[in-house]
Amino acid sequence: MSYEPLYVAYLVYFNRDQDYFECHEVLEELWLEQDRDPRYKGLLQVAVGLFHFRNNNVRGAYKMFTSAVSWLEVYPEDELGISLGKLVSEVRRYAKQLSSYDAHPFPYRDLTIEIGDTELRQAVEMASENIKPNIPQRRKPERSHSH
Repeated sequence: MSYEPLYVAYLVYFNRDQDYFECHEVLEELWLEQDRDPRYKGLLQVAVGLFHFRNNNVRGAYKMFTSAVSWLEVYPEDELGISLGKLVSEVRRYAKQLSSYDAHPFPYRDLTIEIGDTELRQAVEMASENIKPNIPQRRKPERSHSH
């Protein structure tokens, strides 16, 4: 199976860099190109949820995680070359913890997407050599300045 370069880039940004803003940027582009494929929407929302919680937006993170689970839970355990079922379980657990965050706060933690397909793993390794990390990571869209 051949994987979309934007999907591969998403996995590089997600697993290697934990750059969830950039994950959103690349996967939104792919989501639009792929007629709003719900799998990409769900994966995009996982990244946005992590971005929100890392930036202390508990409510936004909870909303993104619960929405992501609803989009992704209908797909097979192994989908798009990743362990989707494992990711869905982790996100569901994260959302449950966030639902009682005020009473039981806990520290932010990153997630890792487990890549099951050898071809995809190799594509991610190759792409990571060519994708430079964003240092510092962007926190919001950058507007171009026209003079």
